[in-house]
Amino acid sequence: MIVVINRDEAKSRSRGRPRAFDRDKVLALAGETFWRYGYEGASIADLTAAMGITPQSLYAAFTSKADLYREALGWYQSQIGAFTPAALREPDVIRSFERLLTETATEFSRPGRPQGCMISTAVLTCARENEPVAEMVAQQRDTTLTALRKRIERGVADGQLRKETDVAGLARFIGAIIQGMSVQARDGASEAELHAIARLALEQVRNFRSPTGTAT
Repeated sequence: MIVVINRDEAKSRSRGRPRAFDRDKVLALAGETFWRYGYEGASIADLTAAMGITPQSLYAAFTSKADLYREALGWYQSQIGAFTPAALREPDVIRSFERLLTETATEFSRPGRPQGCMISTAVLTCARENEPVAEMVAQQRDTTLTALRKRIERGVADGQLRKETDVAGLARFIGAIIQGMSVQARDGASEAELHAIARLALEQVRNFRSPTGTAT
């Protein structure tokens, strides 16, 4: 049996068919767009232009702008921010924070991509309807702060840091330095200038070294 297909009908079906694309690739492109413009600043038009897909394909693949942003944050943590957990796994606590701060300075100022951190200073203020997104990012920052605190606690338990170390205060100090470096990188601070901040911060961290702790 011969089936005759109307040309107009075929064209309509072609237009309605979702465009095939590499999901990981377009997610990375969306992540860089959010990183550059922020959640509210990145419009659907900005995102689809960067990703090379239609709004229909975006919503079909990622459901919503908020869900796309959530996945983009995961992309950032696994690809760009992976140096943080790697640094915190260093056996010596001072070396751990030395690596964290110096690599932060390098990564926040790396050419060819947005400056600063996608998470450190993201969605600090927003419209009321975007408050769930702001809370999601705040939870991400709290997770990082918890990781810093646990690394300091381990340093105290191992005898590398003084017993009287203000664990919570030191964790927030390091977190504040990282957030400040992100802001300054976005404002144009150079890699050398960020490394200067890292060195000064590390001098303060070294003050908590236990006299019996391992030397760096």
